[in-house]
Amino acid sequence: MTAAAAMACLAWAGPAADPSAANAAASAVNWKPCPSYSDEAIRGMGLPAEQIPAFRAQMKRLECGTVNVPLDHSHPGGRKISIAITRLGAVDRKHRLGAITVLPGGPGNYGYLDPVLRVMLRNQESARLNDRYDIIGFDPRGVNYSTKVDCENPPRPPGGQPGTLTEEAAHRMYDAQVADNGSCGRSDPAFLRQLTTANVAKDLDLVRAALGELRLNLLGVSWGTWLGVLYRSTFPGHTGRVFLDSVAPPWTRLDEHVAGNAAAAERNFGRMAAWLARNDKTYGLGATAEQVREAVLRLRRDYEENPRTFTDLRMPVDGMAVADLARRSSPDWPRAGKALAELLNATGGTAPPTVKEIFGAEPGRPAAGTPEWANMTMNRAVMCNEDSSRQGFSSAWADYQQRLERYPVTGPAFGFGAGCAGWPLPVQETRVKRGSGPLVLAGHRHEFMSAYEWTLQTWRAVGGKVYTVDDDVHGSATRVPECAVDVVRYFNTGRIDHGCDGTKLPAS
Repeated sequence: MTAAAAMACLAWAGPAADPSAANAAASAVNWKPCPSYSDEAIRGMGLPAEQIPAFRAQMKRLECGTVNVPLDHSHPGGRKISIAITRLGAVDRKHRLGAITVLPGGPGNYGYLDPVLRVMLRNQESARLNDRYDIIGFDPRGVNYSTKVDCENPPRPPGGQPGTLTEEAAHRMYDAQVADNGSCGRSDPAFLRQLTTANVAKDLDLVRAALGELRLNLLGVSWGTWLGVLYRSTFPGHTGRVFLDSVAPPWTRLDEHVAGNAAAAERNFGRMAAWLARNDKTYGLGATAEQVREAVLRLRRDYEENPRTFTDLRMPVDGMAVADLARRSSPDWPRAGKALAELLNATGGTAPPTVKEIFGAEPGRPAAGTPEWANMTMNRAVMCNEDSSRQGFSSAWADYQQRLERYPVTGPAFGFGAGCAGWPLPVQETRVKRGSGPLVLAGHRHEFMSAYEWTLQTWRAVGGKVYTVDDDVHGSATRVPECAVDVVRYFNTGRIDHGCDGTKLPAS
């Protein structure tokens, strides 16, 4: 893009921000040509071949740039880092309402192409967000095209063999993870200690000022909901309408997070068991939900004690694998049900077809130029910088044993781990504040990745309105057309009802 074109784009971006933040950042967007992607790279982003022309058409509209921000916001004159941003200008310039920033999940997921992938190409209804709003995407600090660092990938922890996990083996795993956390955290502490959700929110406010926006409207999912809550708490005068989907809790203890995930997964298996029972002629796991539950529990315990080795799978199938099949969300129930049925009589040799399809896929090497989907160093740094639990071995082992006892079907799927134990950098906790600005918190009644009770906890902490999606699918509010209509109406008018049905259960 030419300098003249960049200035023209900036001129219609909206009303000027308040001088206190905007003066230093008014010309801080360094607009540049957007990356080009091969067909192979586009398919690697999860798009089918038939959507490639639409992707390329939207890329012609996309503006790409960077904004420099302080690494340490408490020392704004110090080292600067680069935040990669994108913008899709509103189609209807005459009736433009402002800018919506898409807040990615993770922490550690990229958001650079979210205006294209998560808004325009998701469905016709979600694409209408771009009619009257600029759609802003960005890579958080530490991710993809923004300034980042990477710790070396640790080797597989010793003691991680299939089957029943002994306390001795768990201790070896714990010690190895603690050592790796320490090694990673000490590799570049000056950068890694600045990877927090609060700092990403501050980066985002400088992006707002650089774009000339008085306020940002926010559309967040998963970790992006925590980012959205913190942005609204920190910059209430710069926050417009906010819609947060699959809401994170208003606290950051990793041990409590896993406990909430595990409880919700076991609850949702009750729905899966009832569905499998209604389709007993297909799956043969039982004619009632209780019969299915007992069958899957027996299967899980059998594979825990006697893992099966298949010649065409890299790893044996054990009780953890069975538990993982049992915690799947509803769109995957038919495939998971087939795999569970296949495992009933499997003894070894070649893996049954559905089992191989699920557990046998080899991770492929991404095509050259494919964006970094997730940065696991940023993921670990943000979680561990904000996690005050940092459990010792005895506490982590007791929690693991408790999960196995309380949630016998799905609990083993969450495994045993050290979490953030051994992370050498100080805990940085942030408190959220109640606000009065427009906020919708979309909770999914049956999902386990963001347990529904977390939506209610966040609502009690910060206010807003609860919008209930009656499904178990993480972040489905803009994926389901009927729900996406509500999201668009909310951003256009400020009005929304109390929820939608969400993703429908599979037929069989």
